[in-house]
Amino acid sequence: MRVLLVGAGGVGGAITKIAARRPFLDHMVVADYDLTRAERAVAALGAAADRFTAVRVDATDQAGVTALLTEHRCDVLLNATDPRFVMPLFEAALAAGTHYLDMAMSLSRPHPERPHQECGVKLGDEQFARGEKWTQSGRLALVGLGVEPGLSDVFARYAADDLFDEIEEIGVRDGANITVDGYDFAPSFSIWTTIEECLNPPVVYESDRGWFTTEPFSEPEVFDFPAGIGPVECVNVEHEEVLLIPRWVKAGRVTFKYGLGNEFIEVLKTLHKLGLDTTAPVTVNGDGGPVRVSPRDVVAACLPDPAGLGDRMRGKTCAGTWVKGTKDGQPREVYLYHVVDNEWSMREYGSQAVVWQTAINPVVALELVATGAWSGSGVLGPEAFAPRPFLDLLTDYGSPWGLREQ
Repeated sequence: MRVLLVGAGGVGGAITKIAARRPFLDHMVVADYDLTRAERAVAALGAAADRFTAVRVDATDQAGVTALLTEHRCDVLLNATDPRFVMPLFEAALAAGTHYLDMAMSLSRPHPERPHQECGVKLGDEQFARGEKWTQSGRLALVGLGVEPGLSDVFARYAADDLFDEIEEIGVRDGANITVDGYDFAPSFSIWTTIEECLNPPVVYESDRGWFTTEPFSEPEVFDFPAGIGPVECVNVEHEEVLLIPRWVKAGRVTFKYGLGNEFIEVLKTLHKLGLDTTAPVTVNGDGGPVRVSPRDVVAACLPDPAGLGDRMRGKTCAGTWVKGTKDGQPREVYLYHVVDNEWSMREYGSQAVVWQTAINPVVALELVATGAWSGSGVLGPEAFAPRPFLDLLTDYGSPWGLREQ
């Protein structure tokens, strides 16, 4: 398989390190707007770098990305950029006649009048609207396949297939006990994406109502995470699983709750109050005269790059799916989960836990597509495929998953 990876940041860099150990990969073109960053990701592979090439690309240049896919005879485009660039990359892959895989879906837009009651444009709506074009092309757009969304969705399908007869509720729950030495506030994942997820109206699905929205940080609950992480308060956050799971898995209710912590929530509320979460450019007077900048980009520039925090991070991160329902007429609750210890991921791969946990899942998916274990056409989520090959291969990668009866 020949892959064009767009984005050589924290997740992209971890993807190269994981893929370099797998024989299914024939060649990977590592592309980034910052050529130096792409070159650094390739150079870090040492002797394994002969299957990798670094190039510069502008992710907004659809024609340029299409040409790059054609020039390097790529079979698939793997999108490791933030959600702003989903649609041009998605369209570029379609134009080039290649497969496509991403870890975050096209952006939502809140309902203009009732943002905390009704959905406007939902996450992924723009991509699903192009589904027929992808089906006609005979190519696969495998969307939302990181860890969350991604592995969490595979867990949901596995629960429906193997663990339950009827499902009352599926709740994705994410928590960690990670600290960062020397920083009072240092997010371990892209602050741009975190702001987008956490300040948009969260979406909830109920079988008798469909999709609807609530207030940000609503319905707080304390969830007890495994592997020594312990109890963490989780709140509703907008996330793709709620938009993906009901399309393929029958459940009475689907939610996504994130363990943010009070301090993080207060920081996000303050950013919103000050307008620093917005993406629309504002005019700022600089030494060379007025310049137009996005407040959210400024916030991201002022914080440390999450990819470079690994040596300072301590603790574990857990992603998982809680499922409640019945099996053989008896009530059952389980939590299917995946834990990564930052000490282990730094020692084994030189990547911090949060980005590594995200990165491993698209590589597993690429291998399944390369071997034919997963196949299809159109715009499909992880739930559209048999879950057991994915879970077995994840274990083969040396990163096993767990199941806890609740």
